Amino acid sequence: MEALQSWVSQHKLTSIGTIWASAIVASLAYSRAKTPLKPSLRLIHARMHAQALTLAVLSGTAVYRCYEKRTGDSHEQAENR
Repeated sequence: MEALQSWVSQHKLTSIGTIWASAIVASLAYSRAKTPLKPSLRLIHARMHAQALTLAVLSGTAVYRCYEKRTGDSHEQAENR
């Protein structure tokens, strides 16, 4: 888990791009199997799903970083006492 976290922290944009591309592919595959839409509509829906997933991941990352920063500050204060 540590190795994955360090790789993601070093390659932030690559990670986000990979998540976005994976969401596009997954959404296109799902919509092709389940709904009889035109290809242009499938692409629009896939883009919207990928954007929503990317925003959720970015929001989750921001919350995690704030939590990590807060707990790191409290640990440093406890060590300084």
